[in-house]
Amino acid sequence: MKVIEHILQSKGTLVSFEILPPLKGKTINSIYDHLDPMMEFKPAFINVTYHRSETMFKKKLDGTFEKVEVRKRPGTVGICAAIMNHYRIDAVPHLICGGFGKRETEDALIDLHFLGIDNVLVLRGDAAKNESSFEPEPGGNQYAIDLLKQVANLNNGIYLEEDIKNGGKTNFCIGVAGYPEKHFEAPNLTTDMQWLKAKVDAGAEYVTTQMFFDNKKYFDFVKLCREHGINVPIVPGLKPITNKKQLSMLPKVFHVDVPAELCNEIVKCKNDEDVELVGTKWLIEQSLELKKAGVPVLHYYTLGKPKVICNVVREVV
Repeated sequence: MKVIEHILQSKGTLVSFEILPPLKGKTINSIYDHLDPMMEFKPAFINVTYHRSETMFKKKLDGTFEKVEVRKRPGTVGICAAIMNHYRIDAVPHLICGGFGKRETEDALIDLHFLGIDNVLVLRGDAAKNESSFEPEPGGNQYAIDLLKQVANLNNGIYLEEDIKNGGKTNFCIGVAGYPEKHFEAPNLTTDMQWLKAKVDAGAEYVTTQMFFDNKKYFDFVKLCREHGINVPIVPGLKPITNKKQLSMLPKVFHVDVPAELCNEIVKCKNDEDVELVGTKWLIEQSLELKKAGVPVLHYYTLGKPKVICNVVREVV
C-alpha cells in the first residue's frame, strides 16, 4: 500500500518510524530486535535509510596504499523486503543520488518493483566524506529532482534504453524531503520553496521534513508551502535528544536549531540519563501539539533509540 493511500484513508494522525540498516556483519535479527518493541503502535510504514559507500585507503604489503570503496551499512532493498514479509507493514527505502549511476538506480528500482515495494523516498544525499561539496557519479543524477524524474519515467514505462518499447510500468509513490529551517545549501527559504515546488510538480506525492525541535518552524513551513502552491501532505520528522553532545552535533551536521528553553534544560542535566528524560518530555509535548493540529503522520527517527521512541509514542497515541 502506498504512503499517500495510508494518509488519505486515515481518519486521524498516523505513526511511522525510520531505521538505520545494520552495520555489515550484523544479521536481520538486529532489525527485528529494534522494531519488535514498536509494533504495538501499529506503524503505517517504516522508512529505511541508505548510506553511500566510503572511500578508504588500505595499506598493502609493499607499503603502498590501495583505494577501496567500503559500504558499512548494506542491504536496504533486502531489509525492506524482510520488513514487509516479517511484519506485513509497508517499507519505504530511501533512494539517493550519491554513489550510483542512472543504470544502477534503474536496476534497483526494478528490483524493488519485483519485490512489491511501491514506495520510495527520493533524496540527493550527502557529499562523500572526501568531498567538499556533492559530486554525482559519472552518468548519475546530480539533484533529487533528477532522481525523482527517473522514478517518474519508470512509472510511465520509460526506461534508459530507448529501444525498450511499451516497457512495463512501475507504480512507486514518491516522497521527498523538506526543510523547515531551509536546506543548508539553499541561498534563502524562498528559493528552497521553489525547488520543493518543482519536485512536487514533477511527481512527489508527499513531503517528509528534516527534524525540528520547535513546532512553530513546522507550522510556518507548512503555511509557506501552501502559499507556494505545495498542497501535498507534509509529514513532520521527529527525533529525541538523548545526550549533551547533540547540542553541538545536531546544528553542525543537520543544520537545525535547538530552542534556548530546551538547551538550557539539557545544560542543567548531570548526566545523559537526565538528558534522555528531558528530551523524551520535550518530544512528547511536541508530538501532542502536532497531533492536536491534525498532522497526517508523526514520523519518528528512531536511529538506535527504540526505547525512547516507545516511551514517547505510548504517551501520544
